[in-house]
Amino acid sequence: MMIDLLAAASGSFDVEAATRAYLDTLQGPARAQSDAYFEGGYWLILWGTLVGILADWLLLRFRLAAKFRDIGERLSKRRWVVTGVTALLYTLVATIIVLPWTIYTGFFREKQYGLLDQGFGAWGGEQLMNLGIELLIAPLLVIAIYALIRRAPRSWWLWATGVIGAFMMVGMVLGPVFIAPLFNDYTEMQPGPLRDRIEAVAAKYDIPAEHIYVFDQSKQHKRISANVSGLGPTIRISLNDNLLERTSEPEILAVMGHEMGHYKLNHVWWIVGIYLAIFAAGLFIASRVAPMLIARHGERWGVRDIADPASLPILAICFSAWMFLMTPATNSLVRIAESKADAFGLEAAQEPDGFAKVAMRLSEYRKIEPGPLEEVLFFDHPSGATRVRMAMEWKAQHVKDPQIVVPEEGYLDIE
Repeated sequence: MMIDLLAAASGSFDVEAATRAYLDTLQGPARAQSDAYFEGGYWLILWGTLVGILADWLLLRFRLAAKFRDIGERLSKRRWVVTGVTALLYTLVATIIVLPWTIYTGFFREKQYGLLDQGFGAWGGEQLMNLGIELLIAPLLVIAIYALIRRAPRSWWLWATGVIGAFMMVGMVLGPVFIAPLFNDYTEMQPGPLRDRIEAVAAKYDIPAEHIYVFDQSKQHKRISANVSGLGPTIRISLNDNLLERTSEPEILAVMGHEMGHYKLNHVWWIVGIYLAIFAAGLFIASRVAPMLIARHGERWGVRDIADPASLPILAICFSAWMFLMTPATNSLVRIAESKADAFGLEAAQEPDGFAKVAMRLSEYRKIEPGPLEEVLFFDHPSGATRVRMAMEWKAQHVKDPQIVVPEEGYLDIE
């Protein structure tokens, strides 16, 4: 329940006061925990990159990548088979090397902050499924890239970017139908007033809404989530059961409006384009740096040249370092798209207080009020404070006789 208060005796609406009314509901230990979790993630970006680079260095230092290639050459004389075997063993062994880090960041740290509901067995089972998917996809991608390296030694990085784009497109088409159901059950949303309202918002913008699915993500965690996924015939609207069970109808509509904004504004193509441009630059750098590293250390590592699949850890190191350096750029570019979807969602759902309230709920795992530079560097979504302020600005401009809403104390803890 909300308590409506007039902004002032004059009846004017103060955007900053309305924003502060929401932000001040997150105080004390809850805010400290939210800040600590998210700020700790800043260091995880660095340490995660270093752990990955360390794993690749170990594969080179102990000539394991060369041994993987040798195993492939004993099995077949076909280059694509040798490359596939090397990529398969590389993926498997690298995953094992970084497993302690994965367990800490994905399980123990999430448990420490109360953000994971699974036991270790269930969590580990999903990690094994993820690994199985990687073991199917990674060798195919690596085979294609090394075929390009052999055929176009100078320009392979450009063609490889196109191949990565094709893999991404296929993944977006097939993912909602074949991959997502491996981890969660998807069922059609029951008919009723809420579904009718969601369909009405979608119809207003010619967004396909024949299929609206609910998936059981509560078995993994309490985070609220929704998406418009797929391409062509696999397009569908999905929302998790946490969103249905933990939030009010205005909040649900605000979230769905945001997700529909991604679809209507073609953000899939925007984000894919962003990443492919960054990937292209990273692959270009790798194509120039890797041969120099091989010329200097290749004999010690057992790597013959860049076309040798044993060079895979070298390419991975170059690419990982590049993606780390590009983190602020990727965050900012994606955050711009998210902000545009926020604006679309406010107009589509016309639920500014629902939007503000759901933005506050995301403080479970996102720092609510960062500094300006902090938001630019580390946030791939607008911060809660930015989103609440946007909602209150929209309210001031579009709602007749707007009033400040002061949420009841403790509403963020209600499920």
